[in-house]
Amino acid sequence: MKPAHTIPKTLQVKVARVASLLRKPPRLVLKEAIDEYVARYDPQAVTKAMNRIAKLVDTRPDPGVAGAAGRILERTEW
Repeated sequence: MKPAHTIPKTLQVKVARVASLLRKPPRLVLKEAIDEYVARYDPQAVTKAMNRIAKLVDTRPDPGVAGAAGRILERTEW
């Protein structure tokens, strides 16, 4: 697929401003923006990203929170 190379002037100005703030070339800002956009709307990419994060998160219950929850449940009338 050959991409179009015409970018509206208003978008060029915004890209130039962001590129300046990030101290990156405008082409790199555009590439990263397109990569992020495509990844956001690719269901497989979203699933892979969520799975990567899930592996990093400690899902074990916090002993303090579990103890407090237990005490509250013991005092609660069922």
